[in-house]
Amino acid sequence: MLRNREFQFYIFMLFLIGGVATVLATFSLIQPVLLISLTSLVLIVCSIAFTCWRYNEIKRLSGYLRKMSSGGTSLDIRDNYEGELSILKNEIYKVTIMLSEHKKMLQRDKVHLTDAISDISHQLKTPLTSMMVMADLLSASTLSEGKRKEFTKNIQVQLERIEWLVTSLLKLSKLDAETIAFKKDQVNVRQLIEKSVEPLLIPMDIKDQNLIIDGVDDVSFLGDFHWTGEALINVLKNAVEHTKEGGEIRIHYAENPLFTEISVVDNGEGIAKADLPYVFQRFYKGKNASEESVGIGLAMAHSMITRQNGTLEVKSKQGVGTTFLFKIYK
Repeated sequence: MLRNREFQFYIFMLFLIGGVATVLATFSLIQPVLLISLTSLVLIVCSIAFTCWRYNEIKRLSGYLRKMSSGGTSLDIRDNYEGELSILKNEIYKVTIMLSEHKKMLQRDKVHLTDAISDISHQLKTPLTSMMVMADLLSASTLSEGKRKEFTKNIQVQLERIEWLVTSLLKLSKLDAETIAFKKDQVNVRQLIEKSVEPLLIPMDIKDQNLIIDGVDDVSFLGDFHWTGEALINVLKNAVEHTKEGGEIRIHYAENPLFTEISVVDNGEGIAKADLPYVFQRFYKGKNASEESVGIGLAMAHSMITRQNGTLEVKSKQGVGTTFLFKIYK
């Protein structure tokens, strides 16, 4: 309390008044009754002045809080003095800054949510519109059997696309909400790669692509086999899609005392330099993306790996190929 500027000044004034009254009483310069009356009056005035000053400071703080509650963000009441009110001012300022930052984050999240809903609506609108048109055509009695089978197959393809999109969005929402509990199992990388490659063997065979897996059998890491495999599948799908017929996809894995590393290298068309900073951004479609691409596969893979204390990086050069690099830290 003695470090408070206002309290020090108040004590100084009391001692000063007491000292002056003592000197006057010692030398009998003023009648005792008059001296007591004057001293009491001065003390009362000092107390009232001090109380008024504190009330004015509290009133300023109340006004500051009202302005903040009305949306003010550029207000500053800090001072460089010590004291109860100064400490209170600084603490209130810290809280208001935190609330201001929280408000900005909420606004950014709101914009992000709006954009995400818009992107999702756009992704769903295209196949739904296509199915509605084909459903109308199927109802025509003059439609040939060949066309009927073709439209039915197209509707099935679009339904599968919508199912995949909805499933992927649900996974992304779970990842964002951090409701997925990633396991901490000892994962053998060779088994992980073989399991992840299985769904893509037929598309690779159709395009006559050469798959090379290079690494030591006992390489492993601590993580979730299922979710890491799904991230690897999404990256491999991207490699198969953007590698031409007769191309090559190489998967290399190794470990060191710091991390386990898996690289997926293809000699496909590569990614444009302007697109590289955004490849892991959801709903982003680069210049070389196919019409069927939604733009969430790589974003989902990146989220799955980073949630497991890992990183996913990409290096690419147009016309040469692309490298995706997984690192799971120990």
